[in-house]
Amino acid sequence: MAVASKGGEELAMKREEEEEEEEEEEAMEAPVSPIGQYFNSDALSISILGIFESEVAIDEAPVMSTLENVFITLHPRFSSIMVRDDHGNQRWERVAVDLNQHVKSPTFPGGLTTYDKQVKQYMTKIANDKLPQNRPLWDLHIMNYPTAAAAATVVLKLHHALGDGYSLMGAIFSCVRRADDPSRPLTFPHYKPRGPGTAAAAAGKEGGKASAAWRSVRRGVAVGFNTVRDFGWSLLKSNALEDGRSALRSGVAGVEFLPVEISAVAFAMEDIKRIKDKLGATVNDVVAGVMFYATRLYVQAAQKNGGGDEKQPAMTALVLLNTRLVTGYQSVAEMTRGRTKSPWGNHFAFLHVSVPSCGADASAADPVSFVLEAKRTIKAKRASLAVFLTGHLLEALRKLRGAEAAARYLHATLRNTSMGITNLPGPVEKMSIAGHPVKSLYFMVVGSPQSLTVTALSYMGQLKIAVGAEKGFINSELLVSCMEKSFERILEASVGKKT
Repeated sequence: MAVASKGGEELAMKREEEEEEEEEEEAMEAPVSPIGQYFNSDALSISILGIFESEVAIDEAPVMSTLENVFITLHPRFSSIMVRDDHGNQRWERVAVDLNQHVKSPTFPGGLTTYDKQVKQYMTKIANDKLPQNRPLWDLHIMNYPTAAAAATVVLKLHHALGDGYSLMGAIFSCVRRADDPSRPLTFPHYKPRGPGTAAAAAGKEGGKASAAWRSVRRGVAVGFNTVRDFGWSLLKSNALEDGRSALRSGVAGVEFLPVEISAVAFAMEDIKRIKDKLGATVNDVVAGVMFYATRLYVQAAQKNGGGDEKQPAMTALVLLNTRLVTGYQSVAEMTRGRTKSPWGNHFAFLHVSVPSCGADASAADPVSFVLEAKRTIKAKRASLAVFLTGHLLEALRKLRGAEAAARYLHATLRNTSMGITNLPGPVEKMSIAGHPVKSLYFMVVGSPQSLTVTALSYMGQLKIAVGAEKGFINSELLVSCMEKSFERILEASVGKKT
């Protein structure tokens, strides 16, 4: 019996190894997904920067070892390039990885106490530089210089064609360890999945009672109305109706090629949760509300500084939503194997959300109303099939006119709005990368044809909100100050002073 059991185990292990080899072979020659083609096209080239602030100076040897032995082995995309065959189809092709081409360590002038200015300038350069197409689409930048926030700064640049924020963050978190106990896994904030169409799915459930059936009918009617309204609005925004020029939107053609200044500010997650619980909102709603109020405060301040008396302009934000029905990150292996609710790749949706208007004096507006309006709008748009229709529209464009036409449509969708907003959950515990404790982290989406991009990432009880602003047009310091003022006023108006 023991021999038979051992033989069965060996057979099972052999089959598992064969399945892994087959999956790896398929991944080596996998076609590039439609969204991957859009994000790496003549019309668009969008990347994600993961920014890590280290408590200690960086020892490059263990970092290189982690890249070689862990990172590039996580998924074939990290050692593949995009190639086009004779029929014009794009696929991923595995290549040899020379880490010396991917890892950059800039040299700054010596003798300074802090290097905040130099690090910011270098991040602007990283944001604008395009990743070479003749090697895998990622780079690592190590700035071993102290700033006011950290002993060193590391930036991992990943092309969006590789995957969305969920996929790429899942890969990054597969490379790190808990700083207090490397043998234990990192944990993440628990949240309930609320993908677009949640209410639409609920509308299809049959109730056993007449009242339940009537509620189902009402939900179905609401979904139908919301779908027609939102899809029509999306078509207008993508094709004809663009936001006007404002203090936060230059409207310059080719804005995605202009320098971007990246700044960040941190808020206590405990305070975010207090606002969320008091108003019955989500973290997404609170982040959007804080940003919406901050934009109104900023526009007013910018107009006063410029001597203008323009009214508050109409502005639209694209709020990015994860469409996976999951409650947390999965490992790369889990995302790429078998049937899963969180597959590897780009799985998200854009929602057009109008920035709530206010009177001429933004300072006199009700701060809480911005969160409540964001909550109401996003909830209504979730009860809609518009995002799925937009996905089908992009796919129809790709099939009829090619991937470049679909990419141009997506470019117009982004360009015609005033800002993009997205957020992701991060680890609850302190983490370390190759033995280096991470003091803070945040991320930024770069290459988008917008003057302003806003991201949020939670880490160790804080929510780090970062802004990528068109340099020389948007005053980043003033915008961050308005964000702090917006948060403080919303917190005080909803639950009182900060903890």
